[in-house]
Amino acid sequence: MELPEKMNVRPSEEHKGLGDVASRLRVYVDQLKEKNGNNFEEYVKEYGEEIEKQVTEFEAVISVLDKYVSLLESKLNLCISSTRTSTLLLN
Repeated sequence: MELPEKMNVRPSEEHKGLGDVASRLRVYVDQLKEKNGNNFEEYVKEYGEEIEKQVTEFEAVISVLDKYVSLLESKLNLCISSTRTSTLLLN
């Protein structure tokens, strides 16, 4: 496996884990609703906007990191191509 592919494996695995986390959170929220009824709904309304803000900021960070990884991958591929070209010219 080449380096760019290896670099993409880790974020991919982390994103798979986020789906599992979201699923478990959904189950947990449903359980809290059953236990606390309307109290939980009031809590969600009170803190929902702050949670949404944090999620939006988190998504923005992920987007920036994704662009950065893509840029690194492009630069790495360029370096690999340059190295191969230099090696061929020297031989």
